Amino acid sequence: MLDDQRQATALDPQTRPDDREAPDRRDIIDLKPQEKDPPAGDEADESKAEPDQDASSEGEDDENRPGILKRHPWWFVLGGIAIVLLGIAGFFYWQIYLHPYESTDDAFVDARQFSIAPKVSGYVVALSVTDNQHVDTGATLFQIDRRDYQVALEQAQAQIASAKASIQNVDAQVEAQKAQIDVAKAQVTQNQAALDFAKADAARYKDLASRGAGTVQQSQSSTSTLEQRQAALTSANASVVQAQKQIGSLQAQRASAEASLANADAQAAQAVLNLGYTTVTAAQPGRVVQLTGAVGQYAQAGQSLAMFVPDEKWVVANYKETQITDMRPGQSVRIEIDAYPDRKINGKVASVQPGSGTAFSLLPAQNATGNYVKVVQRVPVKIVVDEWPQDVSIGPGMSIVPTVRVR
Repeated sequence: MLDDQRQATALDPQTRPDDREAPDRRDIIDLKPQEKDPPAGDEADESKAEPDQDASSEGEDDENRPGILKRHPWWFVLGGIAIVLLGIAGFFYWQIYLHPYESTDDAFVDARQFSIAPKVSGYVVALSVTDNQHVDTGATLFQIDRRDYQVALEQAQAQIASAKASIQNVDAQVEAQKAQIDVAKAQVTQNQAALDFAKADAARYKDLASRGAGTVQQSQSSTSTLEQRQAALTSANASVVQAQKQIGSLQAQRASAEASLANADAQAAQAVLNLGYTTVTAAQPGRVVQLTGAVGQYAQAGQSLAMFVPDEKWVVANYKETQITDMRPGQSVRIEIDAYPDRKINGKVASVQPGSGTAFSLLPAQNATGNYVKVVQRVPVKIVVDEWPQDVSIGPGMSIVPTVRVR
């Protein structure tokens, strides 16, 4: 209805005031910019000529202005010199600090650690060390019960005394037998003299009997005496031979006694060693680790009671085979310890293993069978350290980063 009234009012001029516009023009706002009247002819020509003159003057200024190279020549000279110096510095840095060094993180501390075990069996009666304790050469580690081995030593010493007594007894028998030989020889001499007399007496009585001056009985008696003297001489000679043979038997007995003495000496020496083995000592300076022995434990001979890590340690670095081209024994090494990053120690290359690590493994690779895939091998390099830090604990298996100066 309201719209119909508006339309009627718009159509009827009498109902609209003279000074008001129609609704369709009154409600519409013209947003177009109003154009200014163009300037007069001379003013328009002057306004058009001024931009052309400004553009031409700016172009002439650009052409007459010198380039940046002419305006700042020293900047380019100094920049070129700086680039050359940086290149030279980079080259020398690479030559001195980067290129001559070979480094690897596949390196570890190594040592010839071994187990500590008693050489004789027995109960552990004393334990003088604890875990991770450092000991010097000759320090007592364990004590095995000594009583059984002390008794064995005393028995060996008694056998030594018995063997010495046997030797002395045989020596006395030999001396007595030598005296018997002398007696037998004297009897031989006596019987020889009696035989000679009997021979002369028998010849004399035989001659008298043949001439009729003597009796047959006297001749037969002298002949019998001669035969008795011959038998006595034969018996005396046999006694001498028997006595001499007895000397040989006694000498054999003496040799047996001497062998018994040597055996007893050996048993005594072994008993002394066994008695000494009851005290287990450190053969070199180092640390006792993985202690398993305890007081009252029965330890068998050869049973491990602890592990021992000597003070002598070194570094085994597994370098790639492409890194050892210029590596030689005696080259200096800078060593970093992962456990103590603030510690830097020095060393030198001791030796380079003549072969890769896989070549000495339990099951070396067989590249002649199957498909072959080339893998860069690792070569162990032994590095000795000038001086290990004494205030920190460094042992086998700890990670090391060595850097070798190869040139």
